Amino acid sequence: MRHDTIVLIEDDSDDKEILTMVLKDLGIDNPVVWYPTCAKAFEYLKSTSEKPFLILSDVNLPGINGIEFKHQIDQSEYLKKKCIPYVFYSTSIDQDSVDEAYNKLTVQGYFKKCSGYDEIKQTIKVIYDYWSICEHPSANQVC
Repeated sequence: MRHDTIVLIEDDSDDKEILTMVLKDLGIDNPVVWYPTCAKAFEYLKSTSEKPFLILSDVNLPGINGIEFKHQIDQSEYLKKKCIPYVFYSTSIDQDSVDEAYNKLTVQGYFKKCSGYDEIKQTIKVIYDYWSICEHPSANQVC
């Protein structure tokens, strides 16, 4: 298991708490840093020397939304070189957002927030397991 930081960008504190419980229940002990806004997450990503394991982001966020934030990351050479997997986990599943995420950005997943705890747990497990075994530049510290 990789123990790098998971960056959670979520403005709903209840959703943050549920995701934190899910990670604990799954035995995932990666440190989690939580930001309710993209601006604060951007400050962290620009200032840390770490290569986070994963960015798990909502789409509908105050200020800069998740789509705009991913575009901002892609425009930063420093962050682009970190090759951090970026996954949307959102209640907002309109076709335009999904199309933009995959066709204009380099997102690595777009998942719908589930309503039941077991469904949330299953989805997060799939995302985490995939990135734990996937070969990508960030996993091998190539970037």
